[in-house]
Amino acid sequence: MKIIGVTPLFVDRFLFVRITTDKGISGVGESGAWGHLEASAAAVRKFGEYLIGKDPRRIEHHWNVMHRFQNFTGAAISGAISAIDVALWDIKGKQLGVPIYELLGGAMRDTVRLYGHCKGRTVDGLVARARDLVAKGFSAVGYMNPLLEEGVKDPWYKSYVAKIDDAVEAVRLVREAVGPKIDLCVELHTRMKPGEAIAFGRAIEHLRPMYIEDPIPPYNLDAMAHVAAHLPVPIATGERFIHIHQFQMLLARRGAEYLRPCISVCGGITAGRKIAALAEAHNVDIVYHNPLSPINLAACLHLDAAIPNFAIQEYPLDTIEFDGLDALRGSQIVTGLAAPEGGFLSVPDGAGLGLDLPEDAPDRFPARQKPVAMRSHLDGSVVEE
Repeated sequence: MKIIGVTPLFVDRFLFVRITTDKGISGVGESGAWGHLEASAAAVRKFGEYLIGKDPRRIEHHWNVMHRFQNFTGAAISGAISAIDVALWDIKGKQLGVPIYELLGGAMRDTVRLYGHCKGRTVDGLVARARDLVAKGFSAVGYMNPLLEEGVKDPWYKSYVAKIDDAVEAVRLVREAVGPKIDLCVELHTRMKPGEAIAFGRAIEHLRPMYIEDPIPPYNLDAMAHVAAHLPVPIATGERFIHIHQFQMLLARRGAEYLRPCISVCGGITAGRKIAALAEAHNVDIVYHNPLSPINLAACLHLDAAIPNFAIQEYPLDTIEFDGLDALRGSQIVTGLAAPEGGFLSVPDGAGLGLDLPEDAPDRFPARQKPVAMRSHLDGSVVEE
């Protein structure tokens, strides 16, 4: 079997990759290089020149070539590698007639626990969304940003004490709304400094969050380890990491108790299982990052099924307030996944990923580009949002 085509596909807000073979078997994957999908598509085309004529089943070999060629990397390049890697696993599963999790050692579990996206522009909105998710059957709410999702339009300013106190109060109100048995996966989107994060984490300890995700920018591993060492609340991070070595260095510093690899950016399924093994050796659990389409979610589910140290899976529910519909993100484009039941989701049992991208998807859902924009501080500088 030989590869005859490697095609990047812009569909709605997503970048997919379809790899075709001379045996009529094709596979799909997804790049998660948000904001840089155009560059990631260029990298897909570049790697496609190498892959044409090659055997798609030599996944580990191709993964090493793509990563080690010239040893330059970055999110756009790693996103391309990730999408290609998932598509190759999809092809191999389809050729053998088995789900991908069977190729990873078989299933540890048949269903996976989910957390739903809980976003709000106001505290009242955040609380209402949390209640809604619990009513839908979720036992955990995540993407829960107590600093709120106000958008980039209006300038931002808060004093230190207001920033901490308002965030603490938001978490308290959500906990009060959902009760003591629902897990809160708090997400700060890198918007605090180490001292702020420590003060915030200590102030919400009694509210028993499952973890605090990305309390500070994730690239300074020593700073993240400093925060983790001074917090009674577990830290989760890793969604912006693009290589397994970043996870290894974080683990060596005891910088997190939950790793958040993004399969569409860290190197695909091949990297996802390597990272899970590293984490297992450090008694750390995995929460695969997934703000993308059902293609990436399916890839996560196969890993969730196969690894022993799985904790919970991000389930990206769009909302009327933010997205215009209340449904799994991208479910109008790619179908085939089961609906959640009681906060759990069945792992696809079809060959390969267990679902396919319709051939006409690029025509039915034209590309939507993400412009470069950041929120202004009141003093004219820029802030994370």
